[in-house]
Formats: sequence, C-alpha cells, structure tokens
Amino acid sequence: MNGNSILLDTNIILYLLSGDKVLSNLLFNRKLYVSFVTQLELLGYQGITMEDQNRIEEFLDKCIIIDINNQIKGEVIRLKRIEKIKLPDSIILGTSKYLGIPVITSDKGISKIETMDVIYYEKD
Repeated sequence: MNGNSILLDTNIILYLLSGDKVLSNLLFNRKLYVSFVTQLELLGYQGITMEDQNRIEEFLDKCIIIDINNQIKGEVIRLKRIEKIKLPDSIILGTSKYLGIPVITSDKGISKIETMDVIYYEKD
C-alpha cells in the first residue's frame, strides 16, 4: 500500500456522513479502505432508515471493503490475547496491520495501542 491509503473506523464514517468538513478535507484524495466489520456495524444498526442505508451504501461503494482472511484472523487472535479490546476493534486493527496502512479513529481505546499505526481524530 502507499502513504495515500487509510482504513476508516466506524466512527469516522459516521462523522463524514454527518458533514464533518475537517475530516472530509483530511481524507480528500486518499484511497479509503473499510473493514467488513465496519460495513456490518453501519448497515446493521437497528434504527437505520432507508435514507441512511442508501447514504451509507453510496459512501461504501466509493471505498475498498476488506473481508476477513487467515492473515487478519491471526492478527485478531494476537491482539485479543495481548490487548483489552473488543472483537470488532481487533478486527479493524488486524485489517490495518494486514494492509500495512494506518487506521483513523476517534476511539481513545484503540488510539492507545502503541504497537499499531493509529491516527486519532478528536472531534470538536
């Protein structure tokens, strides 16, 4: 991967969809990757409206969705054993490691994992 690629955490996509201009400018012209688990979290929300679903699907169509594979599984297992993080977060971090690109998140828990390439975005 190149330095122009980035993996988006679920909260980052939610901020983008709600109109966060700073974040939009930060990610402009980057190659955007999304873990399948983020796709499931976004589209599986119980209170999702058809309009929201359409907006999310339209956004995801512009991203590269990464499904699970054995290399990601191995990294997820390693992270779950070492760090105190939830399974979806470990899948996102495992995907980041597999791709060799940073993940951008607003999750303080993820941002504290020093062994990973994490960009912490603090929303105003």
